[in-house]
Amino acid sequence: TTKVVELEIDGPIGVATADYMSSGIEHAEEVGAELVIIKMDTPGGLMKPMREIVKDILASTVPVAAYVAPPGARADSAGTYILLAAHIAAMAPTTHLGAATPVPLVGGGGEEGDEESDQAPGMEQKAINDAVSYIRGLADRHGRNAVWAEDAVLEAATLTAAEALENNVIDFVAADHDELLSQVDGHEVQVAGTARTLSTADAEVQAFEPDWRIKLLTVISNPEIVLLLGLIGLYGLMYEGWNPGAIVPGVVGVICLLLAAYALQVIPVNYAGLGLIIVGVALIVAEAYAPSLCALVIGCIAAFVFGAIIMFDTDVPGFGISYAFVIGIALVFAVLLI
Repeated sequence: TTKVVELEIDGPIGVATADYMSSGIEHAEEVGAELVIIKMDTPGGLMKPMREIVKDILASTVPVAAYVAPPGARADSAGTYILLAAHIAAMAPTTHLGAATPVPLVGGGGEEGDEESDQAPGMEQKAINDAVSYIRGLADRHGRNAVWAEDAVLEAATLTAAEALENNVIDFVAADHDELLSQVDGHEVQVAGTARTLSTADAEVQAFEPDWRIKLLTVISNPEIVLLLGLIGLYGLMYEGWNPGAIVPGVVGVICLLLAAYALQVIPVNYAGLGLIIVGVALIVAEAYAPSLCALVIGCIAAFVFGAIIMFDTDVPGFGISYAFVIGIALVFAVLLI
């Protein structure tokens, strides 16, 4: 039976997404799959993981089809690069792609999700020029519309599925998997420099699920989870300090802080916000040793709220934080402190 391995990107593209894509493509090669389908619905994400995914696609010995689905889905920003990198680019009706302009990080600088820390106009232009060259190369590799690809970066241009097909940005518009497999059957693609004709008429689609490590990384890469882990870690260590020998709070605190520290290395953050949160923690400690009729507690809560908002206030899709969540957490800890 002909096998087709299906991977799914549902949400922002981060480090966990790149690990999942790499594992999925490797699995497809091991089982001798005829095709890999990457089903996408993404607002974009970080540039570095996106480039890693593109490298895995280009190096794959199994043809890769990027498929924007279900109807109503999108492949914005980083998703557009992945779509253009794939051997086959397909979209479901009423989906769209584009808006691939690199986003400068607040306090992080550089291109979308990049780790360079200079936001000078020259550096922003450098990031844009780099993105233009990169996306044009991906489009040219598969004979797609490189002029529109450049507009997607320079002008944040977008296209619907029908428009993308008409403008030679994608290869197929398919309502579902069956229609996509029917359309690509007999289609010739270039894989590792060799022409290959696909045979997918009676293929069996197998979904590849991420392992526990990737699922854990996905969870802790959420800014709201990072904030919770950091708070639990700090309060666990503080409780252990005030009650030596409790052991459990200290152990839990260390584990949570290490997880939070790791997550902060793989998501965009503004370290000025992190500094404000640390100031808030210092104020709590000061209140314990020098009671101030809650003046320090109020300062701590204010530092926490502003710090959390600033730390994750970024235009990179999927890596912001809900103000309601921050305020809710602040109120809970305010009640506990008071």
